[in-house]
Amino acid sequence: MLGMGRASVGALLVALAVLAPAATAQSCGDELPTQLVGNYSGLACAPVWNNFVLRYAQDRDNVLRVVLSTMYSTGWVGMGFSKDGLMVGSSAMVGWMGKTGVAHIKQFSLQGKVPSQVVVDKGSLVSNDHDHTVLVQQAKIYLAFQLRFTAPLKRQNVLLAIGSAIPVNDRLSEHQDKTSITFDFTTGSSSSGSSFQEGLKRTHGALNLFAWGVLLPIGAIVARYCRRWDPLWFYLHAGIQFVGFILGLAGIVAGVSLYNKIQANVPTHRGLGIFVLVLGILQILAIFLRPNKDSKYRKFWNWYHHWVGRLALFFAAINIVVGIKVGGAGSSWKVGYGFNLAVLLITIIALEVLLWTRWRNNSSSTTAY
Repeated sequence: MLGMGRASVGALLVALAVLAPAATAQSCGDELPTQLVGNYSGLACAPVWNNFVLRYAQDRDNVLRVVLSTMYSTGWVGMGFSKDGLMVGSSAMVGWMGKTGVAHIKQFSLQGKVPSQVVVDKGSLVSNDHDHTVLVQQAKIYLAFQLRFTAPLKRQNVLLAIGSAIPVNDRLSEHQDKTSITFDFTTGSSSSGSSFQEGLKRTHGALNLFAWGVLLPIGAIVARYCRRWDPLWFYLHAGIQFVGFILGLAGIVAGVSLYNKIQANVPTHRGLGIFVLVLGILQILAIFLRPNKDSKYRKFWNWYHHWVGRLALFFAAINIVVGIKVGGAGSSWKVGYGFNLAVLLITIIALEVLLWTRWRNNSSSTTAY
């Protein structure tokens, strides 16, 4: 996959922009609004995901008091209770602030993945609507509700989601972001799904980030800027790209296995991944159709190989960023990949300047001669 050039620089800039830091996070040290202190004081507290903070307490009657809070500007926020960690078949408490400033909090039955199958005022959660409150204060939303269970909650599969559009006629728009965690209401600890699924997620992300975000761009850099060392550059380029493609393919296999287990609703990430994989396969197949250097078709093959490679790297960089976001990978992945992008970008700019300087000097020498 030859060359990066301006197309790759553009991909890096776009990806860096998407990795911009989020709003100031919440913490358990934040005080509850005064309106909630009476009914929801003395709760245990735990950060659970991104800016989400969960406050909770259970009493002897198996009544669970919950205050879920997160950063908020508009849209809806929900917390679901699931038997298996999946969306379908679970029930959720969802709150939002309406366009006229009226607060809403309702139970929804999550019978499917399309808005028409998310049914309001249905579900398996037992509650009293008079015990529910939604508040928006200082760019934060607080969902306070009480649920009665038949036995004390211990380890429970919990769904967290946020949507950017205000519900109309109690119909939820598709979520902007979501996650599934296992929360222990006796210890306050949480984990993202099963350890096996979490391992698959990390494997999928690490392999694809290293392959498409590190190795393959390095192979492209070798092809564009190291041609003076012929034929060493070619063998380095071919070897690096082959190893990168194999690792990326292994990462995709891990991703497919993960998708089959959790049925994650990530159409953008999946679509981009399939597209990049097809481009990578076309690059591999093109090797077997490579004309000789003296062939009149060689220049067309070079044009195809250069630009398909650049296109693959461009969309791979975007998809890595999308994957970090939809996977809820956390700040360490964002910082790590952002640093990697910055190093690649600085290296490409420096080498491009040297390449053009050398080309101009050679052109001047030839003209003078």
